[in-house]
Amino acid sequence: MFMRLCPPASVSLPLAAAVALLTAPPAAPAAERAAPAVPAAPHIARPASTCAAPDGRAFPLTTRLHGGPESYVAGGGYGIWYLELTNTTDRTCRNLHPVVVLVDERRALRPSQARLESYAGDGIPLPVRFETTDADELVGALTQALTVGPRRTLTVKLRLAVTSDAVPNRVTANAAVVQRHDDDGDWIGQSNDYRFTIDIDTEPDPGDPTAPSLPPADELARTGTPAAALAAVGALLLTAGGALLLARRRRRAAPGAR
Repeated sequence: MFMRLCPPASVSLPLAAAVALLTAPPAAPAAERAAPAVPAAPHIARPASTCAAPDGRAFPLTTRLHGGPESYVAGGGYGIWYLELTNTTDRTCRNLHPVVVLVDERRALRPSQARLESYAGDGIPLPVRFETTDADELVGALTQALTVGPRRTLTVKLRLAVTSDAVPNRVTANAAVVQRHDDDGDWIGQSNDYRFTIDIDTEPDPGDPTAPSLPPADELARTGTPAAALAAVGALLLTAGGALLLARRRRRAAPGAR
């Protein structure tokens, strides 16, 4: 997928790197790189469904994270928060895929420890699969393709829990919005920061009838249930044309390519 990054100067560098990582095409094989050059394809005008801000500079979608708790207990229940997408244009924005980025202060949070689910579809929560960037940030995209009408707002419910083997930490969540066009895409929105802590419950109350806690990530993997759900999401990404290619492991740059 080719990705044009035309964000305002205020865009965060971790978010820019994360979106670039998710949308970068794989390195070409050596034989392909050695092939003779071919004439460039003629320029094709963007479809009318492309979102674009009136001034061509600001993001056409106003993106906001809100409503989340200030802290999560490792092994505790889910916390609810919301991703709000407001279309500032006079066109319908289709095929939108929000990308969630988690940056933890200690760079100790693993993809298997952050359990994020979205309710962007028919009300059934679907897992958001995280990958790790070269800077140890967690990046995951919502698999559902979203649509926001002109001058309308769409609110997506999210819920997050952290497994019991996570360490105390400070985390910043952010979201970008990518609009896909076949094998091409535009980065059209960036959210505010949502900051929270991961805490350890040192005095659990055995009689507290709260939501069941999440066991360590390795124990969840052995049960097979979450893994099966994530595998289904990965298959959906691949068969649907790669929807940000989250199933691909992080690309290792060739020497000197950094």
